[in-house]
Amino acid sequence: MTETATVAPVDAPVDTPPESAEIRPARGIDAPVWLRDLWYMALPGRELKSGAMQAKTLLGEPVLLARDADGKAFALRDLCPHRGIPLSCGRFDGREVECCYHGWRFDRAGTCTCIPSLTADQPVKVDRIRVRHYPIVEKHGLIWIFVGDPALAETVEVPDVPGFPVDARPSHIEKMVFPCPLDDAVVGLMDPAHGPYVHRAWWWRTKSSMHEKAKKFAPSTLGFTMVRHAPSSNSFAYKLLGGKPETEIAFRLPGVRTEEIQVGRNRFTGITTITPLTETACEITQTMYWTMPWVTVLKPVLRHFARTFLKQDGEIVTMQQAGLAHGPSLMLLEDADTQAKWYYRLKKEFARAKAEGREFQNPVKERTLRWRS
Repeated sequence: MTETATVAPVDAPVDTPPESAEIRPARGIDAPVWLRDLWYMALPGRELKSGAMQAKTLLGEPVLLARDADGKAFALRDLCPHRGIPLSCGRFDGREVECCYHGWRFDRAGTCTCIPSLTADQPVKVDRIRVRHYPIVEKHGLIWIFVGDPALAETVEVPDVPGFPVDARPSHIEKMVFPCPLDDAVVGLMDPAHGPYVHRAWWWRTKSSMHEKAKKFAPSTLGFTMVRHAPSSNSFAYKLLGGKPETEIAFRLPGVRTEEIQVGRNRFTGITTITPLTETACEITQTMYWTMPWVTVLKPVLRHFARTFLKQDGEIVTMQQAGLAHGPSLMLLEDADTQAKWYYRLKKEFARAKAEGREFQNPVKERTLRWRS
């Protein structure tokens, strides 16, 4: 007697997720690609010298960043309203930006101050011509730009660096551009389970060092916080700081992660910002601050850690894009992927609250998450 093979229907799902999994499309459809009316990190302040200007694409928009002769930074839409040429192609005397095409000039507020081609009898009200101006705040040595309705800028708190005064300067900065959309970069940033695989190293994590962890989380401003705790036993790098360190990690929209490490009276704080440049590219900036003078001696080691981590994360998201190009559905599991779930819910709630004209309601609830890494 011949056995009859059982053939699955051609439309049967190949990847069968557990009942607890949350299934999402590879590209989000329930919230905008980018959230507006929020502060984004534009660039470190030390990269913008007095009397200099710099062109940058932020959230797909052409932006001109400049610092005037008094040392104050400002930002304008990098397009002359006359013929559309980038203002950054022109000249800047420390007071006004001059378009290279016809010499139109604009002050730091974006108001036109001069149109050289006009004759004395031509009644054009020059000061009614304006270039879009973006609110700017320089804090902790970082330049933050508000993308959205300028009238709302003062209603949204600028991200903070816990444990350091606003005039503190970064001790070290590392930057890299990832070839991926904002969501993929953010979810990768908060993923707690990839360490032993993506960042496998004797000085950080190995597969053999994996063990169960339990961390308490609580809602916080526009995001959530992994409340203060002792670092995991397989996080060797923390031991370089000496003593008995405690750390607190927070995430907030649109893509800002801070980690504060306290050892007695001393602090080491890192802030990682993800700034979308285009729909398929993000700039990741790791900025570090510390109060311990002796840590400066370890700066080459810290630089190696930061560059290695960024490179590894950049390589993994690059490989991921090859798979996501096919539009697969994605599985988000409990509890290791809960932070990713929270991110999507935070983003959706922020967009919905804006659309409905109401206050943002943080969807994150206090909870202890468990995973192995």
